[in-house]
Amino acid sequence: QWVYNILEKKAEADRIVYENPDPSNGFVLVPDLKWNQNQLDDLYLVAVAHRREIKSLRDLTAEHLPLLRNVLQEGKEAIVKRFGVPGSQLRVYLHYQPSYYHLHVHFTALGYDAPGSSVERGHLLADVIDNLDMDSAFYQKRALTFPLRADEPLFKKFQEAGKV
Repeated sequence: QWVYNILEKKAEADRIVYENPDPSNGFVLVPDLKWNQNQLDDLYLVAVAHRREIKSLRDLTAEHLPLLRNVLQEGKEAIVKRFGVPGSQLRVYLHYQPSYYHLHVHFTALGYDAPGSSVERGHLLADVIDNLDMDSAFYQKRALTFPLRADEPLFKKFQEAGKV
């Protein structure tokens, strides 16, 4: 609901750094709640897609390339304009498994070791775009490795199925 409240401007409208209002290829860029915005060393913003049917990396196909390219290009431009941090100093990625199932992209300072930015969970947006350029169904076919904590319900499901 938090995501929908942001998209519908019912919450955090004053925190929006940038918005592309296009319903198909647009998004809202907001500071992550983990970032206090007092320094740039731990810069952390999230781009939330307007499209509600895209839940995670697994849903992405070549059809979504205009959206993904917009997020990458316009997100970087908005961050350099607002915070003076160039795109070359940003890590732009998606999580798999995501913390919530609505397409969102993380923008963090390159030097910041943000939670979930490691190779086991983070997928660089530029790589995602390249993969979908090569094969529209890349993320439907590919095995994706991801970490789980022992107390997570999904981990317990894997245990019950004998996969751990």
